[in-house]
Amino acid sequence: MFLKTIEIKNFRNYDRLNMEFDSKINLILGNNAQGKTNLLESIYYTSMGKSFKSVKDREVIKFGENIASIKVNAYKYEDNLEVSVILKRNGDKEIKRDGIILKKISELSDTMLVVIFSPEDLKIVKEEPEKRRRFIDREISLISPIYLDNLNNYKKTLFQRNNYLREESVDELLLDVLDIQLSSYGVKVIKQRKEFISQLQKHVEKIHEGITQNKEKITLKYKRDVATENEEEFARILKADRDKDRRLGTTSRGPHRDDIEFLINKIDARRYGSQGQQRTCALSVRLAELSLIEEETGEAAILLLDDVMSELDISRQEYLIKTLENNQIFITATELPKYILDRFPDGKKIYIKEGKVLEEGNR
Repeated sequence: MFLKTIEIKNFRNYDRLNMEFDSKINLILGNNAQGKTNLLESIYYTSMGKSFKSVKDREVIKFGENIASIKVNAYKYEDNLEVSVILKRNGDKEIKRDGIILKKISELSDTMLVVIFSPEDLKIVKEEPEKRRRFIDREISLISPIYLDNLNNYKKTLFQRNNYLREESVDELLLDVLDIQLSSYGVKVIKQRKEFISQLQKHVEKIHEGITQNKEKITLKYKRDVATENEEEFARILKADRDKDRRLGTTSRGPHRDDIEFLINKIDARRYGSQGQQRTCALSVRLAELSLIEEETGEAAILLLDDVMSELDISRQEYLIKTLENNQIFITATELPKYILDRFPDGKKIYIKEGKVLEEGNR
């Protein structure tokens, strides 16, 4: 699939923006803090209904305005597709697909296939488990609306249970009900994560061998906090931990504490891998994700590369570009090496300054 046009109003530092895109390569250039990442963020909103950053919707509305809107036209499954997102400062949000209002964000999740890759993703191997959980949750949600529903229900029930654990007086029967609900959603999340990581492994292994010229073998290991996939057993674990959870004021067991381990030649890359190996792991996983999305959906996803080229050496840059011939790519950078610019003579060059698009070549 590919993105054809975008229309933005009052989003971040953009007043209004109407643009057409190249179906293959779009190079978004300009100095720092001009709006390059904001443009990618607006595209991502039409895929997941939220930012790829940890921000609230009202924070992306231009200062002094009450409403922001994003509308895109895309091409998918040999047909036209329109998605629009309206954000209001009071917290309301309206999402439409082909003019029809969606009741739940999960209805949007497999519509626009958009993947973001930023310098922060290069740290995914060595940083805290929360980053890795967020990565798998985001990627499974792209191809499975059911997963997003189960995950959201799990998080809501977890929030309720944690709040109730902090109450002075606790009704055991109500906790029984919450434990049953939490275990039901939790087991579904665990099963889908397990399946996703197993599928991802097949793709990541081949890609990693290609990047390292068969010198290294990567293995993804799903480290589940709760080993069982049985709802009743999960509920019993929650009940057994109640006294401890009350003292802590939080639920101590469950998929909200899962992690992924990256092994290079059977050695933990997080603890013992070099920075280069860790970055190669992250790049391999991201490319594997794109390959898996295409296998599952029959469509090549749109890739947003946010200032990531400068973080990779030339050989990894070359491998990245060579692997993505079927994908529409958006690359942001302050400037790109001449060999990359020369490689895409027909790609669209978009120069951004203070939230406005300058004429091509006029910086």
